[in-house]
Amino acid sequence: MASREGKRPSHETLVPLAALLSRETRAAKMEKPIVRYGEAAQSRKGEDYLLINTDTTLRLPPPNSSTAFSVFAIFDGHNGKAAAVFTRENLLNHVLSALPRGLSRDEWLQALPRALVSGFVKTDKEFQSRGETSGTTATFVIVDGWTVTVACVGDSRCILDTSGGSVSNLTVDHRLEDNKEERERVTASGGEVGRLSIVGGVEIGPLRCWPGGLCLSRSIGDMDVGEFIVPVPFVKQVKLSNVGGRLIIASDGIWDALSSEAAAKACRGLPAELAARQVVKEALRRRGLKDDTTCIVVDIIPPDNSQEPSSSPLKKHNNFFRSLLFRKKSNSSNKLSKKLSTVSIVEELFEEGSAMLAERLGSGDCSKEPTTGGGGLFTCAICQLDLAPSEGISVHAGSIFSTSLKPWQGPFLCTDCRDKKDAMEGKRPSGVKVI
Repeated sequence: MASREGKRPSHETLVPLAALLSRETRAAKMEKPIVRYGEAAQSRKGEDYLLINTDTTLRLPPPNSSTAFSVFAIFDGHNGKAAAVFTRENLLNHVLSALPRGLSRDEWLQALPRALVSGFVKTDKEFQSRGETSGTTATFVIVDGWTVTVACVGDSRCILDTSGGSVSNLTVDHRLEDNKEERERVTASGGEVGRLSIVGGVEIGPLRCWPGGLCLSRSIGDMDVGEFIVPVPFVKQVKLSNVGGRLIIASDGIWDALSSEAAAKACRGLPAELAARQVVKEALRRRGLKDDTTCIVVDIIPPDNSQEPSSSPLKKHNNFFRSLLFRKKSNSSNKLSKKLSTVSIVEELFEEGSAMLAERLGSGDCSKEPTTGGGGLFTCAICQLDLAPSEGISVHAGSIFSTSLKPWQGPFLCTDCRDKKDAMEGKRPSGVKVI
């Protein structure tokens, strides 16, 4: 019998590797994704507030005159709604005002984590100056193209559900009960951590910070607790592959009832609006309405794909060139293509959770000024007030985290912001008094 070795079935079509790489390289240069969202809530205390803005514009120098991005946020207030309302109305403006002038599109995303720290601290400082004792969590999400930047204080959470069913947390819960590092930081800064003690010395409930009895280690407001409860956010920035993904942003009314995986699973296959309702419905089914229960679902979708990214997680296309770098070997080219279509690569661009401003604000750069202010050489890195050369105090002055002993190295703080920094780090008693 004649040998058939070397022949291939006539129905197979072979594509040269160079052609595949060229095709996928062109596909990688995709335009911005489509962003769709849905929201749902059930109120018990009336202290949860949302911020949704899908058409925020930041002006940039030529050749990019501007960039448009979306903002999604949840603020879960406690001891009243004042802090949540104030933060919803002011936080975005404070973040944008902390960005230097003259940034390119890539530079603005790189500068965003530091601006988020400044914006959170400024919002807290301004609210505390009003003399109100309310406080709030803040989970603040910026979506610019395929890049997602999340900042958070408190226990409202943001998760990412990507193609293939992989779920990851983009936030850190600042609950004293669950976060050992935060407990140690609070006690080192002068706070006391313990449970509520009732008659007979019996301790009940979750760990709290005293004075005040707050269960969280980070928040905005809460002037009656002490400034070791800091507003410095955990920040994480990731870049999605061109498969896209789904964000679920929710208050603790959801997360006390559902794990991250359970929330993602509960709404797969549904469009964003219905998905948000389903997550709330599932949380209420499991736990009942014991707290304000609020959810935002955000779908980041390739522009040539009208389906939600979680509707069919095993049949989405991925970037072939990147998949070649991470794939496992397979004897079948057909099986290989199926495997590659299920891989969704998320690139981590930035992550930092330190509560120390000397670490978070970094080194100064006087070549680019914040987007507001009078244009002086020295500007407070938090409140953006112009400073005379003799007024600015380096954020590194007296800090063990300083990489330089030069007291003139920025960024700089005004006297008020320097006092707040010292109070947050336990270097002096909080100057805030509640009568």
